[in-house]
Amino acid sequence: MQGQGRGQGVSLTEIFVAPCRPKSAKWENCSCAQRGKRAKKGRNDELLITAKMDQNYVEKRLSSVSPDEERREENKTNQEISRESTPSPKLDRFKLARHLTEKAIKDKKIFSIYGHYPVIRNTLRRKGWVEKKFNFLSKMVPNGEDECEENKYVEIEEDNEMIFQKSNNIHDVMSRLVKTEIPYFLWTIKRDVVDYHNLSCDQMLNHYGKTASFTTKIGLCMNMRNLPWYVPANPHSFFPRCYGLCSDGEKQEFLDDFRRTAASSILKWVVSHHNYSKSKSRVKKEENDEEMSRNKDQVSAEEKKLIDLPGELIEVACKVCENYLGQLEHDDIDISAESLKTLSEGQWKELIQQYYNLIHGNACISSSKNYFSQCQSILNKIMSANPQSEIDGMRNIWILKPGAKSRGRDIICMDRVEEIMKLVTSDNIPSKDNKWVVQKYIETPLLIYDTKFDIRQWFLVTDWNPLTIWFYKESYLRFSTQRFSLDSLDSAIHLCNNSIQKHFKNAKDRSPLLPCYNMWTSTKFQEYLQKRGRGHVWHNIIYPSMKKAITHTMKVAQDHVEARKNSFELYGADFILGKDFKPWLIEINSSPTMFPSTPVTAQLCAQVQEDTIKVVVDRKTDRNCDIGNFELLWKQPAVELPPFNGSNLFVEGFSIQKGRRHMTPIANISLGSPLPAGHMLRSRCFSTQHTSSEQTPSPKQDAKSREDKGHPCILPMPMKRGSGRAYKINSVYTKALGNMEFPSFAIRHLENISHKSVFPRAKTTKLEEPNMLSTASIASVLQSIRSLENPVFQPPKGSE
Repeated sequence: MQGQGRGQGVSLTEIFVAPCRPKSAKWENCSCAQRGKRAKKGRNDELLITAKMDQNYVEKRLSSVSPDEERREENKTNQEISRESTPSPKLDRFKLARHLTEKAIKDKKIFSIYGHYPVIRNTLRRKGWVEKKFNFLSKMVPNGEDECEENKYVEIEEDNEMIFQKSNNIHDVMSRLVKTEIPYFLWTIKRDVVDYHNLSCDQMLNHYGKTASFTTKIGLCMNMRNLPWYVPANPHSFFPRCYGLCSDGEKQEFLDDFRRTAASSILKWVVSHHNYSKSKSRVKKEENDEEMSRNKDQVSAEEKKLIDLPGELIEVACKVCENYLGQLEHDDIDISAESLKTLSEGQWKELIQQYYNLIHGNACISSSKNYFSQCQSILNKIMSANPQSEIDGMRNIWILKPGAKSRGRDIICMDRVEEIMKLVTSDNIPSKDNKWVVQKYIETPLLIYDTKFDIRQWFLVTDWNPLTIWFYKESYLRFSTQRFSLDSLDSAIHLCNNSIQKHFKNAKDRSPLLPCYNMWTSTKFQEYLQKRGRGHVWHNIIYPSMKKAITHTMKVAQDHVEARKNSFELYGADFILGKDFKPWLIEINSSPTMFPSTPVTAQLCAQVQEDTIKVVVDRKTDRNCDIGNFELLWKQPAVELPPFNGSNLFVEGFSIQKGRRHMTPIANISLGSPLPAGHMLRSRCFSTQHTSSEQTPSPKQDAKSREDKGHPCILPMPMKRGSGRAYKINSVYTKALGNMEFPSFAIRHLENISHKSVFPRAKTTKLEEPNMLSTASIASVLQSIRSLENPVFQPPKGSE
């Protein structure tokens, strides 16, 4: 290599790939230790970098996701380096990698990625970051018994070198140099891959903890009910009502909802049948007499096959709807639950069965025109009170979802309540998967060329306290492979997830104007609306309504999420548009897919990942940097703390402890006359053997008995209140206590357990006022009195 001329190029392979060992007899005959030393020296000296390498090679953008395009880009870069390289024996082959690595370590630009995220990897590398490989382990090779221990380590080191030599990439060499460093940026496909509790404060992670309150179907279902406590908004205005069928209460609420929806669907059938008859009569007037007679015969033949239901069915349905309106207006507050039941279980089953026959075309109500005005009036009231009456339709279809699964797995649509309850209560379902969520299906979605679609919208949360949300301006539409129809509940028609639709072929009767890969960008959708004179709908209705729904949902979830600083997370929300272009939030996904499955996702997914790095990395050092298509949706205002005036506020006092037993009142209690201040009253306490029937002894007898029985009991004189901890005793109680005599065994008991007493010892204070008594002294006296009631201190048998 040193003999190459200036005009000859040196390829990247020649720079970073060296022969593992020189092919010579001298090499084969040397010892294991010599071979190891020569191998190490050869790896450091054989290949030399002959000119300065352009650092733009490392920072050059590798935006392509395809491996073939990356290989072509890298080969092109190799040719540029080879043309500018000149021999220089002073530089070894790792100098550039070591220089860039040392700079990255100094700037704390070490990152790790778990999952297939080539865009994140290339974006960070362009910004000078170096990747630390996840689970990078040394490749161990089997060793024979005749190989020495030194040779084993030489072989391992050489095989580690071959890993990078085969990779033919400077970034892999840099990754090896940082294998012992701490990564400061972690991007994983799952939060549980990293123990985020042990991360330092300067390590960034693309996940938050405890986000199940809105990233799971059961969590979103339950928490959206609490929205009115956080935001003055109705969750039913943007989130279809749903129930978690994991408790009996939820099951009963769903059953009541299904029955109410069936009753309102009967009224809708009456109104729609009346309007259909009017339009049909107008068409008949324009036809000739022969066609009118022929159609009349066909209609009469069809009516003969249908079951004629009584008009009482409409009356019962109207009664159910009127009671429902009363509940919405809170007229049922003072009414018992039993009186609210309009129908018995048997009547409900009969009504539901008649509803099935009516909606599925097996029956009709011949006298329905007599109830048209009444049904129309009730439906107008329901539509004004219930914002979801428009999406209910008449089929009463519900979508059943597992509570914690994603990508449309095990999701089915059903329209019969008995089948739903049977599936939920099935014993074949494991307990961990028995958290079903049933949600009202949107039966009147907006269609594009008679095909259903949904919208995937990204948003980014960079902080939960204060709550900071970034909304992405671009989104994409996902189409179904089949034409929309409510006659079939097949998943290929009603579920637009790409993970489900990729298993189906596009229907032949579907519009050819739709793309074969079943995706549109939001820009393409806006062009579609513009051509139909609805260009203002996106900016006036759809886009602001999606932003409002995301903001409300995040405010509810804020108290449940573990708000770790220096973390962020990108979410994907799914919306479905109604006929009035109103978006309905279906679910929110953590770790949304970034796989470039179609040309639309290849463009937008790469773009949103690059813009995410701009917001979470670049904006930390430059608040005015480019943030791509992200816009700040919501940042919670800082809470203003009350001014601190410097006052030293504190509360001082004693805790009150409840006695074990209620103390019976003692009629004759005397403490004797008070002594002068500063003196202590010494008295002898009598035993309880002296009954109340005995006469009061004389002073001499009293003194003698005090010498013979009992030990002295020292009671404090009335003291002055000390430090606010003493309380003044009422004169009534002072007089009562003055006549009380204390038995000797009770006082001895107090002296023995005084150090274990639950009452705190009173601090020594000066005794000045005769009308004040220490709280601790009172407590000791009361304790001795209470001990009189204890059977342990009863006088022995045989004594009087």
